Amino acid sequence: MRSFLFCHLMTCGMLFMSSSATSDDFVLSLRRQEKSETSDHQYVRTTKVEAWSPAETAVIVCDVWDKHHSLNAVRRMKEFLPQMNDVLKVARLKGSIIIHSPSDCMPAYEGHAARQRAIEIPAAKVQPADIEFWCSKIPTEEQAVYPIDQSDGGDDDEPMEHAKWAAELKALGRNPGLPWKSQNAGIEIDEQLDFISDKGDEVWNILEARGIKNVILVGVHTNMCVLGRPLGLRQLARNGKNVVLMRDLTDCMYNPKSWPYVDHFTGNDLIISHVERFVCSTITSDQILGGKPFASQYDKRKTRDVMSQATIVADQPSFDKHWTTAVAGASLKEASHGVLESVDKPIWYRCTVRIPSAWLPDSGLQLVLADNTSKTKAWLNGTQLKTTSDGSHFVIPRDAVIADDINLLVVQSSGSESKSHLLAPPLLQAGDHSLKLAGLWQFRIGDDESLSNIPLPAKFGIGSDVLFEAK
Repeated sequence: MRSFLFCHLMTCGMLFMSSSATSDDFVLSLRRQEKSETSDHQYVRTTKVEAWSPAETAVIVCDVWDKHHSLNAVRRMKEFLPQMNDVLKVARLKGSIIIHSPSDCMPAYEGHAARQRAIEIPAAKVQPADIEFWCSKIPTEEQAVYPIDQSDGGDDDEPMEHAKWAAELKALGRNPGLPWKSQNAGIEIDEQLDFISDKGDEVWNILEARGIKNVILVGVHTNMCVLGRPLGLRQLARNGKNVVLMRDLTDCMYNPKSWPYVDHFTGNDLIISHVERFVCSTITSDQILGGKPFASQYDKRKTRDVMSQATIVADQPSFDKHWTTAVAGASLKEASHGVLESVDKPIWYRCTVRIPSAWLPDSGLQLVLADNTSKTKAWLNGTQLKTTSDGSHFVIPRDAVIADDINLLVVQSSGSESKSHLLAPPLLQAGDHSLKLAGLWQFRIGDDESLSNIPLPAKFGIGSDVLFEAK
């Protein structure tokens, strides 16, 4: 009966939209997830049909670069480029604006008409606060546990193949770690109509000047740039744009060797599920093009569109193999879901902190722990912190801080004594400013010193659930 009623309501919705929409409108099925009526921990998918005027709609193409450091990422993106380009053609023909946003590549477009058009757009009368900055979390994500671990960079290449690809990039005169210089040539740029910008304030100016209410995001990578860029899903959602992710024309950076140890495409599904629950709706390309949504030839799964990963690891979780999210100061028994009561090995803790430039006096910052620092070590963005002579706190040098951005804070509690509780919330201080880091952290057990850092900037590598923001 419920299934029949749902189908009936959907049919009525489509009939209503068909009668009110013009022939040129995009009639889109916006998919989201809502909490189940029976459980706060379960979600159900819902679909809402809307008609969008093309003239009030923009498509942003995020970081569809000419090269990438991951060969598998290149392969997956190359597959859907033709369908993405077709979406842009149809949207452009109907009157939507197209904004090409290949980050870090603006020098390649100096003097380009589409770049000049973006620069010359008048500044909006009202610009959202911090629109020019990366956004790692919005209020709707406050209670969300991030679904994957991407702190290794998410590269899922086979080592030998990756090394060969890096050598090819180097032979081309590219930095193997940051090889992009322009947008991929498979995406056409209309010099007379399109815009080119990777700046949040410029993109906002374009949207406001053209009266854009609706935005479609395509491109890569969902769990990093598509969500976090100044022109990404989070910024647009929190600032009132009717933004959606085109979920079949995107990909994520996720390595199946990392938690929750699922295949790459299931990892991508989990990120899309996170978006639908906490950020915005999603659509598929066939809703604009007709035909079928894009599906990768590399995706061999029988079950797709996975909403959640029920268990982290079968049977017994391995707290020495992956990071676990828990509340600072909680008992180890609670944090490990009853598996551990105490340990006699070092425990590592990490979180991220957005530190404003106003917090940076000449003397730097201080990290104050609830307990004495004699049996702890701490690092900020990979720089090991020194303690004061009396061991009362750690000193954070100014040059270790990435101002107005996301910083990785790691603390190791060592010693041979048993530990029954996680690290109590530390205090970050700078002159008259202070921030108690009370909330969710990640913890892991072991002796591996490499856990003090990650191989890429914190804003790319750590999820939204362990972020603290100083004001």
